[in-house]
Amino acid sequence: MPKKHLQGMVTSDKMQNTVVVAVEKMKVHPLYEKRMRRHAKYKAHNLIGAKQGDSVVIEESRPLSKDKKWIVVEILKAEKNFQKKE
Repeated sequence: MPKKHLQGMVTSDKMQNTVVVAVEKMKVHPLYEKRMRRHAKYKAHNLIGAKQGDSVVIEESRPLSKDKKWIVVEILKAEKNFQKKE
């Protein structure tokens, strides 16, 4: 069975070797057929140096900790001068 891959943006890199990746999916409502945005956050093991604001690809893996079950595989777009909205 192939491993799942997801694409998202790094929202936090404050932990050691871990980043939080926000993944946005589009879903169609079954009755009204309206497209809806759905968000999910995943904690991923980061050994390639992804920073906050980067667009990354994550791959599922064995559980590395209680919440961490994904690994950062590739940095698609490195964001320079990322400003977090507060």
